[in-house]
Amino acid sequence: MWEDNLTHQILDMGMKYQRVLLKLSGEALMGTLGYGIDPQVVQEIAAEVAEVVKNGVQMAIVVGGGNIFRGVKASAGGMDRATADYIGMIATVMNAMTLQDSLERIGIPTRVQTAITMQQVAEPYIRRRAIRHLEKGRVVIFGAGSGNPFFTTDTTAALRAAEIDAELIFKATKVDGIYDCDPKLNPNARRYQTLTYSHVLANDLRVMDSTAIALCKENSIPIVVFDLTVRNNIQRAIQGESVGTFVGGSCDVS
Repeated sequence: MWEDNLTHQILDMGMKYQRVLLKLSGEALMGTLGYGIDPQVVQEIAAEVAEVVKNGVQMAIVVGGGNIFRGVKASAGGMDRATADYIGMIATVMNAMTLQDSLERIGIPTRVQTAITMQQVAEPYIRRRAIRHLEKGRVVIFGAGSGNPFFTTDTTAALRAAEIDAELIFKATKVDGIYDCDPKLNPNARRYQTLTYSHVLANDLRVMDSTAIALCKENSIPIVVFDLTVRNNIQRAIQGESVGTFVGGSCDVS
Protein backbone atom coordinates (compact mmCIF):
# COMPACT_ATOMS: atom_id res chain seq x y z
CA MET A 1 0.00 0.00 0.00
CA TRP A 2 2.78 2.44 0.95
CA GLU A 3 4.65 1.74 -2.30
CA ASP A 4 1.43 2.25 -4.29
CA ASN A 5 0.89 5.62 -2.60
CA LEU A 6 4.48 6.61 -3.37
CA THR A 7 4.03 5.70 -7.03
CA HIS A 8 0.88 7.83 -7.24
CA GLN A 9 2.74 10.73 -5.61
CA ILE A 10 5.55 10.51 -8.17
CA LEU A 11 3.08 10.43 -11.05
CA ASP A 12 1.15 13.38 -9.61
CA MET A 13 4.39 15.40 -9.50
CA GLY A 14 5.12 14.55 -13.14
CA MET A 15 8.13 12.41 -12.33
CA LYS A 16 8.84 9.71 -14.89
CA TYR A 17 11.17 7.60 -12.75
CA GLN A 18 10.89 6.16 -9.25
CA ARG A 19 14.50 5.15 -8.51
CA VAL A 20 17.49 6.69 -10.26
CA LEU A 21 21.24 7.00 -9.87
CA LEU A 22 22.96 10.35 -10.36
CA LYS A 23 26.62 10.25 -11.37
CA LEU A 24 28.52 13.40 -10.36
CA SER A 25 32.11 14.03 -11.34
CA GLY A 26 34.42 15.47 -8.75
CA GLU A 27 35.01 18.39 -11.10
CA ALA A 28 31.31 19.27 -10.85
CA LEU A 29 31.84 20.14 -7.18
CA MET A 30 34.65 22.61 -7.75
CA GLY A 31 32.70 25.00 -10.00
CA THR A 32 35.06 27.57 -11.48
CA LEU A 33 37.80 26.81 -8.97
CA GLY A 34 40.88 25.09 -10.25
CA TYR A 35 40.96 22.65 -7.37
CA GLY A 36 38.93 21.48 -4.38
CA ILE A 37 35.30 22.05 -3.45
CA ASP A 38 33.17 25.16 -4.00
CA PRO A 39 30.64 25.20 -1.11
CA GLN A 40 28.19 27.30 -3.13
CA VAL A 41 28.15 24.80 -5.99
CA VAL A 42 27.61 21.91 -3.56
CA GLN A 43 24.72 23.77 -1.95
CA GLU A 44 23.10 24.36 -5.36
CA ILE A 45 23.41 20.68 -6.29
CA ALA A 46 21.99 19.67 -2.90
CA ALA A 47 19.02 22.01 -3.37
CA GLU A 48 18.18 20.46 -6.74
CA VAL A 49 18.51 16.92 -5.39
CA ALA A 50 16.27 17.91 -2.46
CA GLU A 51 13.49 19.07 -4.78
CA VAL A 52 13.49 15.73 -6.56
CA VAL A 53 13.58 13.67 -3.37
CA LYS A 54 10.76 15.70 -1.81
CA ASN A 55 8.64 14.69 -4.82
CA GLY A 56 9.07 11.04 -3.87
CA VAL A 57 11.88 9.93 -6.17
CA GLN A 58 14.43 7.56 -4.68
CA MET A 59 17.91 8.82 -5.50
CA ALA A 60 21.36 7.30 -5.16
CA ILE A 61 24.51 9.23 -6.03
CA VAL A 62 27.98 8.17 -7.12
CA VAL A 63 30.53 10.95 -6.85
CA GLY A 64 34.02 11.09 -8.30
CA GLY A 65 37.18 12.57 -6.81
CA GLY A 66 38.91 14.28 -9.73
CA ASN A 67 38.66 17.70 -8.07
CA ILE A 68 41.00 16.47 -5.32
CA PHE A 69 43.09 13.64 -6.78
CA ARG A 70 43.31 11.78 -10.07
CA GLY A 71 44.81 8.32 -9.85
CA VAL A 72 45.49 8.02 -13.59
CA LYS A 73 47.36 11.34 -13.67
CA ALA A 74 49.38 10.42 -10.58
CA SER A 75 50.31 7.02 -12.02
CA ALA A 76 51.44 8.74 -15.22
CA GLY A 77 53.80 10.74 -13.02
CA GLY A 78 55.40 7.61 -11.67
CA MET A 79 53.19 6.63 -8.73
CA ASP A 80 52.11 3.01 -8.46
CA ARG A 81 48.72 2.79 -10.21
CA ALA A 82 46.97 0.77 -7.52
CA THR A 83 48.19 3.13 -4.79
CA ALA A 84 47.11 6.15 -6.81
CA ASP A 85 43.65 4.69 -7.36
CA TYR A 86 43.19 3.99 -3.65
CA ILE A 87 44.08 7.60 -2.86
CA GLY A 88 41.51 8.67 -5.46
CA MET A 89 38.90 6.50 -3.74
CA ILE A 90 39.55 8.30 -0.46
CA ALA A 91 39.05 11.62 -2.29
CA THR A 92 35.57 10.48 -3.39
CA VAL A 93 34.63 9.91 0.25
CA MET A 94 35.60 13.49 1.07
CA ASN A 95 33.26 14.68 -1.68
CA ALA A 96 30.50 12.33 -0.54
CA MET A 97 30.68 13.62 3.03
CA THR A 98 30.61 17.23 1.81
CA LEU A 99 27.49 16.56 -0.24
CA GLN A 100 25.90 14.68 2.66
CA ASP A 101 26.44 17.67 4.94
CA SER A 102 24.81 20.05 2.45
CA LEU A 103 21.79 17.76 2.00
CA GLU A 104 21.24 17.21 5.71
CA ARG A 105 21.48 20.94 6.45
CA ILE A 106 18.39 21.41 4.27
CA GLY A 107 16.52 18.54 5.86
CA ILE A 108 17.23 15.64 3.49
CA PRO A 109 18.21 12.42 5.33
CA THR A 110 21.34 11.02 3.73
CA ARG A 111 23.62 8.04 4.13
CA VAL A 112 27.16 7.66 2.82
CA GLN A 113 28.20 4.10 2.05
CA THR A 114 31.78 3.29 1.17
CA ALA A 115 33.37 0.35 -0.60
CA ILE A 116 36.42 0.75 1.65
CA THR A 117 35.55 0.38 5.32
CA MET A 118 35.60 3.72 7.19
CA GLN A 119 33.28 3.03 10.08
CA GLN A 120 33.92 6.32 11.87
CA VAL A 121 32.58 8.41 9.00
CA ALA A 122 30.37 6.18 6.82
CA GLU A 123 28.54 2.88 6.55
CA PRO A 124 30.14 0.01 4.65
CA TYR A 125 28.44 -0.68 1.33
CA ILE A 126 25.69 -3.27 1.85
CA ARG A 127 23.30 -3.67 -1.05
CA ARG A 128 20.19 -4.55 0.95
CA ARG A 129 20.79 -1.74 3.41
CA ALA A 130 21.23 0.75 0.57
CA ILE A 131 17.93 -0.31 -0.97
CA ARG A 132 16.20 -0.03 2.40
CA HIS A 133 17.53 3.50 2.85
CA LEU A 134 16.17 4.43 -0.57
CA GLU A 135 12.77 2.95 0.29
CA LYS A 136 12.72 5.12 3.42
CA GLY A 137 13.31 8.26 1.37
CA ARG A 138 16.99 8.70 2.20
CA VAL A 139 19.55 9.76 -0.38
CA VAL A 140 22.36 7.21 -0.56
CA ILE A 141 25.80 8.45 -1.65
CA PHE A 142 28.27 5.78 -2.71
CA GLY A 143 31.91 6.66 -1.99
CA ALA A 144 35.27 4.97 -2.52
CA GLY A 145 34.37 3.77 -5.99
CA SER A 146 34.00 0.01 -6.29
CA GLY A 147 36.75 -0.55 -3.74
CA ASN A 148 39.06 -1.88 -6.46
CA PRO A 149 41.89 -0.13 -8.31
CA PHE A 150 41.82 0.15 -12.12
CA PHE A 151 38.05 0.77 -12.16
CA THR A 152 36.54 4.23 -12.65
CA THR A 153 33.65 5.82 -10.80
CA ASP A 154 31.69 5.58 -14.07
CA THR A 155 31.97 1.81 -13.79
CA THR A 156 30.96 2.08 -10.14
CA ALA A 157 27.87 4.04 -11.17
CA ALA A 158 26.85 1.32 -13.64
CA LEU A 159 27.55 -1.41 -11.08
CA ARG A 160 25.61 0.25 -8.25
CA ALA A 161 22.73 1.12 -10.57
CA ALA A 162 22.41 -2.55 -11.49
CA GLU A 163 22.66 -3.65 -7.86
CA ILE A 164 19.94 -1.32 -6.57
CA ASP A 165 17.67 -1.82 -9.61
CA ALA A 166 17.85 1.82 -10.69
CA GLU A 167 15.71 2.61 -13.70
CA LEU A 168 18.23 4.97 -15.24
CA ILE A 169 21.62 6.65 -14.76
CA PHE A 170 21.83 10.43 -15.00
CA LYS A 171 25.39 11.48 -15.80
CA ALA A 172 25.83 15.14 -14.94
CA THR A 173 28.53 16.94 -16.93
CA LYS A 174 29.49 20.44 -17.98
CA VAL A 175 28.18 19.97 -21.54
CA ASP A 176 24.62 19.51 -22.73
CA GLY A 177 24.97 16.00 -24.11
CA ILE A 178 27.14 13.77 -26.25
CA TYR A 179 28.81 15.18 -29.36
CA ASP A 180 30.50 13.53 -32.31
CA CYS A 181 33.63 15.55 -31.47
CA ASP A 182 34.74 18.08 -28.86
CA PRO A 183 32.40 21.11 -29.13
CA LYS A 184 35.04 23.30 -27.49
CA LEU A 185 37.42 22.60 -30.36
CA ASN A 186 34.91 22.34 -33.20
CA PRO A 187 31.98 24.80 -33.34
CA ASN A 188 30.32 22.52 -35.91
CA ALA A 189 30.27 19.54 -33.56
CA ARG A 190 26.98 17.63 -33.72
CA ARG A 191 25.05 16.84 -30.57
CA TYR A 192 23.18 13.55 -30.50
CA GLN A 193 19.63 13.37 -29.14
CA THR A 194 19.64 9.58 -28.83
CA LEU A 195 22.28 6.89 -29.13
CA THR A 196 22.57 3.13 -28.74
CA TYR A 197 25.11 1.55 -26.42
CA SER A 198 26.67 -0.13 -29.44
CA HIS A 199 27.15 3.19 -31.24
CA VAL A 200 28.83 4.72 -28.19
CA LEU A 201 31.20 1.76 -27.91
CA ALA A 202 31.93 1.43 -31.63
CA ASN A 203 32.69 5.13 -32.04
CA ASP A 204 34.59 5.50 -28.75
CA LEU A 205 32.53 8.54 -27.76
CA ARG A 206 34.00 8.46 -24.24
CA VAL A 207 30.99 9.72 -22.34
CA MET A 208 31.66 6.88 -19.90
CA ASP A 209 34.38 4.26 -20.03
CA SER A 210 33.69 1.15 -22.09
CA THR A 211 33.28 -1.11 -19.05
CA ALA A 212 30.52 1.13 -17.70
CA ILE A 213 28.72 1.26 -21.05
CA ALA A 214 28.96 -2.51 -21.42
CA LEU A 215 27.51 -3.02 -17.92
CA CYS A 216 24.61 -0.71 -18.72
CA LYS A 217 24.01 -2.51 -22.01
CA GLU A 218 24.06 -5.93 -20.36
CA ASN A 219 21.60 -4.83 -17.67
CA SER A 220 19.43 -2.61 -19.92
CA ILE A 221 20.06 0.53 -17.87
CA PRO A 222 19.58 3.69 -19.97
CA ILE A 223 21.87 6.69 -19.51
CA VAL A 224 21.00 10.36 -19.84
CA VAL A 225 23.93 12.75 -20.23
CA PHE A 226 23.04 16.35 -19.41
CA ASP A 227 24.43 19.72 -18.33
CA LEU A 228 24.49 20.07 -14.55
CA THR A 229 25.22 23.80 -14.70
CA VAL A 230 21.73 24.62 -16.02
CA ARG A 231 19.40 25.24 -13.10
CA ASN A 232 16.63 22.65 -12.54
CA ASN A 233 18.08 20.27 -15.12
CA ILE A 234 18.09 17.39 -12.64
CA GLN A 235 14.37 17.73 -12.03
CA ARG A 236 13.64 18.26 -15.71
CA ALA A 237 15.59 15.13 -16.61
CA ILE A 238 13.71 13.02 -14.06
CA GLN A 239 10.43 14.38 -15.37
CA GLY A 240 11.43 12.91 -18.73
CA GLU A 241 12.17 16.16 -20.56
CA SER A 242 14.80 16.12 -23.27
CA VAL A 243 17.71 17.89 -21.58
CA GLY A 244 20.66 16.05 -23.08
CA THR A 245 21.50 12.81 -24.85
CA PHE A 246 19.69 9.55 -24.15
CA VAL A 247 21.67 6.32 -24.50
CA GLY A 248 19.67 3.09 -24.68
CA GLY A 249 19.40 -0.24 -26.38
CA SER A 250 17.02 0.30 -29.28
CA CYS A 251 16.88 4.04 -29.91
CA ASP A 252 17.73 5.53 -33.29
CA VAL A 253 20.95 7.49 -33.62
CA SER A 254 19.86 11.09 -34.07
